[in-house]
Amino acid sequence: MGIRPPAVAGTWYPRTAGALTREVDACLTGAAAPPTGHVQAIIVPHAGLMFSGAVGACAFKAAARGTYEAAVLVGPSHYVPFEGVALYPDGAFETPLGPVPVDADLGARLNAADVVRSMPSAHMREHSLEMQLPFVRRVFPDLPIVPLLMGFQRPATIHALARALADALRGRRVLLVASTDLSHFFDAATAATLDGRVLDRIEAFDPAGLLELMERYPEAERGRYVACGGGPAVSVLLAARALGASQSRVLCYAHSGQISGDNEGVVGYVAAVIGEFPQGPDE
Repeated sequence: MGIRPPAVAGTWYPRTAGALTREVDACLTGAAAPPTGHVQAIIVPHAGLMFSGAVGACAFKAAARGTYEAAVLVGPSHYVPFEGVALYPDGAFETPLGPVPVDADLGARLNAADVVRSMPSAHMREHSLEMQLPFVRRVFPDLPIVPLLMGFQRPATIHALARALADALRGRRVLLVASTDLSHFFDAATAATLDGRVLDRIEAFDPAGLLELMERYPEAERGRYVACGGGPAVSVLLAARALGASQSRVLCYAHSGQISGDNEGVVGYVAAVIGEFPQGPDE
């Protein structure tokens, strides 16, 4: 497929390597000390770096202690509607910090599942995975990725992707990354209440409960009231459990009003880790 060019460089994050490196490193430095243990998966936001970078850094800082063969990025499709899950099959994603290669072999293993299909066109404008790449490049400079976008976030697709991930990744050291923002454009107090329901289900390692929460709303409203990437998050939670994870921890929560000063219409952000955490956070 060749190189997929950046879609939001220069708007959602800096276009130059030096400026982007400084911003990402500042986010990582400012993140709290992560819990000890093995990180199988993370949940991270995908807003502009100035809004959600500090939150996402909490999860990537925790994952940085691990050693992985690849990262499988799962996010929602904001622009292209389709059934199933769209794979970018090979090549690389260009970033100001250099290209991030696609693991074509691992992608082909996932593409063998009926729910996954090669669909590069769905990825061209999408930011939900692109916003993770500056952290991937800084934390894991040589790590390849498998980019997956979920179209309509329906239970059958969510469960099918979870099974495909577990089958393809069993026995391999792969970091699962679910990309999602939380509620959209409520006042800060309402957002905290709505988002608190999601945080509770993540903290309880309750993907079924999170899916049930999504299903309370019409499909077009789930992104506003629950999470725009709720489907990817549920798939990753389910797959991580199938791969041996037993715990989930919320590391950080914030909303856009804390940066913009506008608390009347905010977007919520969460960072979480899923895996095995036998000890508390480092002191």
